Amino acid sequence: MEKTLKKTREYILIILNWMVKIAVLVSKRSLELLQVPFRISGKITNFFKDVSRVLGETFTALFICAIGDLIAGILLSGMTDTLSILPGLLVLIPGAIGMRGNIFGALGSRLGSNLHIGTLSPELKQSPILNQNIISAMILTIIMSIFLAFAAKIFCILLGFESISIVDFTVISVLGGIFSGALLLPATILISIKSYENGWDPDNVTTPLIAASGDLFTIPSILLAVQILLFIRNGFTEVILFAIFIIIGITGFIVGIKGGTSLKKIIKHSTPTLFLSSIFGTTAGTILNGSFSTILNNPSILALVPLFSGESGDLVSILGARLSSGLHIGSIESSLRPTEGALRNFGIIIILAIIIYPLIGFLAHFGAVSLGIPSIGLNNMVLISTLAGLLLTPFMLLIAFYLNIFSYRKGLDPDNIVIPLSTSITDPIANTFLVIMVILILGIAL
Repeated sequence: MEKTLKKTREYILIILNWMVKIAVLVSKRSLELLQVPFRISGKITNFFKDVSRVLGETFTALFICAIGDLIAGILLSGMTDTLSILPGLLVLIPGAIGMRGNIFGALGSRLGSNLHIGTLSPELKQSPILNQNIISAMILTIIMSIFLAFAAKIFCILLGFESISIVDFTVISVLGGIFSGALLLPATILISIKSYENGWDPDNVTTPLIAASGDLFTIPSILLAVQILLFIRNGFTEVILFAIFIIIGITGFIVGIKGGTSLKKIIKHSTPTLFLSSIFGTTAGTILNGSFSTILNNPSILALVPLFSGESGDLVSILGARLSSGLHIGSIESSLRPTEGALRNFGIIIILAIIIYPLIGFLAHFGAVSLGIPSIGLNNMVLISTLAGLLLTPFMLLIAFYLNIFSYRKGLDPDNIVIPLSTSITDPIANTFLVIMVILILGIAL
């Protein structure tokens, strides 16, 4: 009996020990599972706490940009008669809008960098760096306006679009570039200085504000250029003007590549990038031109085009600038796989996209209605903008991330490379998704 009781006690102890171990293990696992929601909640809280200032700055800048883009869109939606008189002009417009933002956005970024490192004075005293930056913007405006005109004509020929002559394209493009540049140059300098004086983060505020100024000034400048063209069209004056612009462009390029150190560097780095950007911008224009009959029947869609394209460009440029800064200060690794710092920035852009894209659909609808332009309806406008934007967002994240990684590894200046290319690559993709959503939601066949 004693042996039996002893054995029984041993077995009972063994069973109890195992039960205790199981109970402890289950309790640990249960606690770990219970902590998961709290950990996730904590990370989300910390994320919003860390980026609340960034979200506030960027949303404010994007909203201001949206107002500028809305004005540009309303002006564009009122150009349907002009676009009918001058076939192929729509191919030129997205590239022209993007080019202004690319040239003057890069100028603002360079001025901001020089202000922060002390090589440029906020009082704008005469200096070789300031002079060469301003001259570079003037030269690039003329060169890229000419290239954009030739690219638009070539695309029209290749795709079989009816179009105006190369002389017409060039006169409109260069005059539009000169008029908008005359407004954008002082605006860019002012925004850069105020950004520096007020301690704004140029990644969040300065770049999108300059891009929005480009969107706002470009359409009125093109309208003014069109009026001048219609006055001198098919005459001796137009041909002389065309020849003068070509000579100025060639001379300007030669002066640029043989100028001072800063001027030469800017022209050599920027010209190939802007050539590529112009091709992407012209591609965006051909996508819209291919849907011209749809747009003529629904002119309010034109009110959405600069808004959608401009805000998408602003989002990708903000992300590009933030990733570039992170790579340079070491908070983001130059890995081909996004690390925590990059993912945090992705989260900021996704949140902004979820807010911005429905908002711009709302703005486009009420902007068109307020001026008596027939609208496709609030629901349709918001749905088109939101769905196209959410489809576009993953592409923007990948474009900005990998352009930054590859340019950083190659030692290229992101001020001259990443932002112009990322916004220009985004433009045709943005217009493609926009046109697809218009066709799907309105049930319109091309």
